[in-house]
Amino acid sequence: MSAIGGMPQAELSVGLKQLKSEHPLLLEQLEGMYGLTQKIDQERDVEDYFLELIAMVKEFKAALDPHSEREEGVLFPMMGVYIGTTSGPIAVMEYEHDQAKLNIKGFLEKAEGNQTSTEEKKKLAELIQEAYFILTEHFSKEENVLFPMAERMLTDEEKAELYHRIQEIK
Repeated sequence: MSAIGGMPQAELSVGLKQLKSEHPLLLEQLEGMYGLTQKIDQERDVEDYFLELIAMVKEFKAALDPHSEREEGVLFPMMGVYIGTTSGPIAVMEYEHDQAKLNIKGFLEKAEGNQTSTEEKKKLAELIQEAYFILTEHFSKEENVLFPMAERMLTDEEKAELYHRIQEIK
């Protein structure tokens, strides 16, 4: 199997492998949240599902934030030296991060502590569905395009630095 552009998939260095290895847990959490949003969309009595969704979104955000910081604070700037950050792949990746985070933030701000109607809860759940669609596609782009690109682009020293620096983000 070849990657985009006909290049063979490279064995990822340890730092890039770590970033990729964080995706399955995040995807599993996304799937769980998406399943709850579907129940909320289909049911009349959504209160229990909605409270469970709030808890799941908080747990997901706690896992997503350090992962995003490893990419936005370390990997993207390192790649940006070679390909820039104002347009192209890095700009797209950052935009997708921002959109997903805005959906999650908007959900949590409006969902917590407010008495909302069933219809409002259903509308808020749509924010999580949107984050789900953004991030599932986003992770695929990272795994199939961005990480292999970084593997080819970064020097061995930069790959070692990437690994060291992402270990510092907890």
